[in-house]
Amino acid sequence: MSMKALQPTLTRGFQFVLDLTTLVLAFVFAYLLRFEFAVPDLEMGHLLQQLPYVVLVQFGALLLAGVYSFIWRYIGMGEVKAFLYAALWSGLVLAVLRLSLPASLGSWRVPLSVILMGTVFAFGGVLGLRVLRRHFYEVAQRRERAVAVSQAELIPTLLIGAGRAGVLAAREITGRGDMNLDVKGFVDDDPEKRGAVIHGIKVLGTTEELPRLVGELGIKQVVITIAQISRQEILHLIGLCRKIAVSVRIIPGLYDVLQGKVQVTRIRNVQIEDLLGRQPVYLDEPQIGQFLAGKRVMVTGAGGSIGSELVRQVARFQPKKLLLVERAEFALFEIDGELRRTQPEVEVASLVADVCDEARMRSLLGEHAPQVIFHAAAHKHVPLMEANPGEAIKNNVLGTRLLGELAVEHGVEAFVMISTDKAVRPTSIMGATKRVAELAIQDLARQGATRFVAVRFGNVIGSAGSVVPIFREQIRRGGPVTVTHPEMRRYFMTIPESAQLVLQAGAMGEGGEIFILDMGEPIRVLDLAEEMITLTGLRPYVDMDIVFTGLRPGEKLFEELELSGEQIGKTKHPKIYVGKLQAYPPEDVAQALRFLADLGREGDGTAVRKFLNSLLPEANLGVRRATRDPARKAEGSARETPLPPPVA
Repeated sequence: MSMKALQPTLTRGFQFVLDLTTLVLAFVFAYLLRFEFAVPDLEMGHLLQQLPYVVLVQFGALLLAGVYSFIWRYIGMGEVKAFLYAALWSGLVLAVLRLSLPASLGSWRVPLSVILMGTVFAFGGVLGLRVLRRHFYEVAQRRERAVAVSQAELIPTLLIGAGRAGVLAAREITGRGDMNLDVKGFVDDDPEKRGAVIHGIKVLGTTEELPRLVGELGIKQVVITIAQISRQEILHLIGLCRKIAVSVRIIPGLYDVLQGKVQVTRIRNVQIEDLLGRQPVYLDEPQIGQFLAGKRVMVTGAGGSIGSELVRQVARFQPKKLLLVERAEFALFEIDGELRRTQPEVEVASLVADVCDEARMRSLLGEHAPQVIFHAAAHKHVPLMEANPGEAIKNNVLGTRLLGELAVEHGVEAFVMISTDKAVRPTSIMGATKRVAELAIQDLARQGATRFVAVRFGNVIGSAGSVVPIFREQIRRGGPVTVTHPEMRRYFMTIPESAQLVLQAGAMGEGGEIFILDMGEPIRVLDLAEEMITLTGLRPYVDMDIVFTGLRPGEKLFEELELSGEQIGKTKHPKIYVGKLQAYPPEDVAQALRFLADLGREGDGTAVRKFLNSLLPEANLGVRRATRDPARKAEGSARETPLPPPVA
């Protein structure tokens, strides 16, 4: 066996020896104090007689408390309670022995004062050893790391925010020696924190005093260390720091830090996602775990922005098998490789397939028998689908219906479809096809044991083809940044937030619901463009122009998350609502799907728009409304009574 393999054993043995020595010395010292360092010969005999079993009881308590599973150099407040439990248990055992042993065994009865003092000394000693060990380890680590940055110039820095996130940041920064930060102090607007010292860092003043503090201390950068901060506050700080010529950076979100995704010291530039000002998502993880753990889970569109994040989130809950369905080979290769690196314990099957290919999908469901399906595969780009309406019907409507029917046929437990706010009063082919897909899902929910639900939300910031990557690329090229209309507003949420809420909605769905995610307040796209330019250090309209290009086909100024007259109900999750939309009659859905299949093959955009307008009373696809009887299309006539609309 190599020395490297022996090292943990030697370290554990060294711990045992040190602890036993500490326990022995603590007991002897307690006796010495009890008799004021003049122990009578008789009591000295009692000491030697009692010493072995007292140390044995105390050492056993340490073992039972799990102390030896801790790594010395990581000892902290979370581990202190184990030492307190061990002290309590051993003290109680010794006290019971003291009070229950008869007088004839008096030499075995440890004085109560010795029990009390010995317990404090013993467990304070073994804990103190570990604290010292951690201290020496951190000092050594800081010295080693400091060598790497000894030649680098330290950056005078202020931390803004002395709350929970600020404390985490301060502790990590002071505990490391490889960061070129010279932290001069905290800035916090809470007057009660002024003058307080956190991990050796003093709270110097408020944000309004930043100009003075920056000048007096020679500050080069400030770091925002606030867990939950609004976009208005971030923009205020950015503007303030620009005036005093100091850079502003930010730590990752506290949720990501606590989830172990990133380190709090991963300081970075402020990003547009930080300006959403949204609260972190809290999940009912036991409910989601019951929904996903140990099950075979399929995600379609697994290589897309939403699909890949769903894959990451599902993997956290330890499914039995994760099936990645994607027709774009490279996108599938990327998420497959990432998952195998980050979640090697999860069994992954990467399946190149098109959800519209009935033979392929039937084969996959038969072979892998998924229990839960998240259906994220869809055509989502509004202008492209305006130009290719037949493909939108094939993928968004017919592909969804096909996969849903196969799910019923193969006994899938739950089917969760990703929908969109563009399905509300749709003005685009994309939105209308997603609304029809919702109708198809509701219809399937009546046909079998599979629980079908749809989850509707707005724009996901940073997703492929969304406005943020487009703006970033335009800024990188030197502009101009293009905005369709100065008053266009959109709902935004982050990719992880949307994926997490989809899992939660899927877990709580009973079948037939259309869940609506709380998207917060809509954001003006022009404001988003101006803020992104500002974050790069440029001035909108001065250093970089913004050009208005006009609304594109199918776009509208304001997206909505609910239908007029739609009953919106609350769920037990504060960010998930349920829309009570009555399903269409089964015969109408079947008739509409047959006709849409014909239209999808023909690809006649005008005919598609006319039919979708007639099928969806709330739709406005920019053509004259046609009749709603697909059977009479070939005759060129219309029936007088249209298909009944859904009742709100």
